[in-house]
Amino acid sequence: MDDCLIVGGGVIGLSLAYELAGQGCAVHVLERGLPGREASWAGAGILPPGSITAPVTPDEKLARLCHDLHPQWAARLREETGIDNGYWRCGGIYLARTVAAAQGIRQQARYWKERGITVIETSPAGLAECEPALAGVERGVTAALFLPDEAQLRNPRHMKALLAACASRGVRVSGGVTVDDFETARDRVVAVRATSGRFAAGTICVTGGAWSRGLLARLGVAIAVKPIRGQIALLNTGAPVLRRVINEGRCYLVPRADGRVLVGSTEEDVGFDKQTTAEAIAGLLSFATELVPALAAAQLETCWAGLRPGSADGRPYLGRVPGYDNMFVAAGHFRSGLQLSPGTAVLMRQAILGQATDVDLSTFGVDRG
Repeated sequence: MDDCLIVGGGVIGLSLAYELAGQGCAVHVLERGLPGREASWAGAGILPPGSITAPVTPDEKLARLCHDLHPQWAARLREETGIDNGYWRCGGIYLARTVAAAQGIRQQARYWKERGITVIETSPAGLAECEPALAGVERGVTAALFLPDEAQLRNPRHMKALLAACASRGVRVSGGVTVDDFETARDRVVAVRATSGRFAAGTICVTGGAWSRGLLARLGVAIAVKPIRGQIALLNTGAPVLRRVINEGRCYLVPRADGRVLVGSTEEDVGFDKQTTAEAIAGLLSFATELVPALAAAQLETCWAGLRPGSADGRPYLGRVPGYDNMFVAAGHFRSGLQLSPGTAVLMRQAILGQATDVDLSTFGVDRG
């Protein structure tokens, strides 16, 4: 029997498996589709900086933990697997093109500065110096910020590295396994029933992203998580055009070192529908070419959609499932799954193994108010 059974093979589940296996645990991951190929694969991999001064709230502490862990994990995964996940401290620019939006990012700048995060306020005219590809758009810009500590990683490469690292640590990962139900005995979940059989383990953790609500409902446990579709377009310029991540509201441009640029992203409450739409992709391309006219000549390489697990209050659910001593959940990270994955894995490993957690998880509990 496995020490831990993880239901959901995205970045949260695989990161947790990697952590637990590093502590000598026998871990089995069940994934309904292809491991690592849902929202974790589909995202852009933006890593905003965490609080540098002493973080106060549990959310800030989790973000700071992840800020510290990402470069460490990137180096360790590369050493263990030979796969470079593309971690790059490229910096990020935040733009506003309306008065209201300018007020919003200036308020955000004050928050960041209070927490020791380096923020450079840039005049619209100075944008081209920070990012030459933005030359010519300054007339429509009402405010601009530069965060030199913003970073990125390449989602597909990170997932490949995690899968390889899990395999090297003895983690079993089974794809194409749909969980149908749970077997319980008093205050414990003793096994999972799935399409390919029955799986027993000492501890079970649900990390099923947007599907976690339906899984836990089979135990009579309610979490406010639902799928939010995000569409992304991938452009290929053949050579680097941008140096920084460009953020405006919920949209972004993420440059890769090989000349590709990710353009995202929508937020659509359409259930479990992953299709892309002409209207949404056209809107993203319009956003991209307005900000960086040089992208108008880029090849539209592909586009896709992912289903982010959005929670009602914006926080993930982390910790023990009420009513069951050996059942845990880590789900509902919305747009921050990649960003928060290493810290989530460490905290959940601590909780599952009965260790003191570096961050108080009550704020993230299933039974929070």
